[in-house]
Amino acid sequence: MYPYLNFGPMHLGTFGLLLWLAAVVGTIVLHKNFARNGVDADALNEVALVVVAGVVGAKVWHELQDVSQLRLALHAIGKPGWHHPLDVALGFLSWFRDGFAWFGGMIAGISILMIQGHQARFKGPGWRSIDDPGPVPGARVGAIRMLDLAAPATALGYGVGRIGCLLAGDGDYGINTTLPWGVHMMNGADQYHRALVPPYPATALVQPTPIYELLFALIVFWLLWQLGKTSRPVGWLTGLYLVLSGIGRFLVEFVRINPKIYFHHSMSNAQVAAAASAIAGLVVLGIAQASRVQWTPELAVEQRT
Repeated sequence: MYPYLNFGPMHLGTFGLLLWLAAVVGTIVLHKNFARNGVDADALNEVALVVVAGVVGAKVWHELQDVSQLRLALHAIGKPGWHHPLDVALGFLSWFRDGFAWFGGMIAGISILMIQGHQARFKGPGWRSIDDPGPVPGARVGAIRMLDLAAPATALGYGVGRIGCLLAGDGDYGINTTLPWGVHMMNGADQYHRALVPPYPATALVQPTPIYELLFALIVFWLLWQLGKTSRPVGWLTGLYLVLSGIGRFLVEFVRINPKIYFHHSMSNAQVAAAASAIAGLVVLGIAQASRVQWTPELAVEQRT
């Protein structure tokens, strides 16, 4: 395992690197979707805001799963006292770099995307560039359309980010296994070359569940991208994404080491959230199909490619 890459005294987390790569991949996909649908918005700005909000949301969700441990961590951070602000800051950064939950990040990301959707516009007549939108501004994209646009990028970015979890060995791997593709999470010689959460026993083979999630994410991305080539009711792609991502996460939790804390210790926190995601997606699909709101305003029809 390589949770950290060492450059002298600096220890760079591989999870953070893969999070950055996920953002880069997501930006590329979102930019292409903006171009394909004639949207006048900067994909890099959109993704940057979502990443910041997503990281904070993912951290908050993770920590609130165990409030007692959160209290202990905050006590340890503040122990040096405010007369030693550097020690407190370093302690906070050390605590913040580990422990994130996907669904907290997704909720925060969805909220930011919806806000950005109210600000973004389709390309109007005479549009030349983002800096020169022409004399007549295009129609506003809207919150739900922005979620539709972001769905393929989110699916692919999630899969890439999961590889960071695998490299870090932070507890996102699976149960012990004898399958031929099982992986080792053995302890290394020091804290920078061992799994953050080692299995038991340390030499056990475990299921590489982040790989499963990457493969599933690639399928979801491809499906959403292909379906997005034709006009769908507003919200339809968002609902489908919620259903598919929820099903994928629900199934993989059966072989992950997440503690089962709900329904007589038969389901994990993430599994309950995944089931809620899938149900919410079905509701969104039903509403979208029933309302059949036109996805592309008339001003943007000519811009579609």
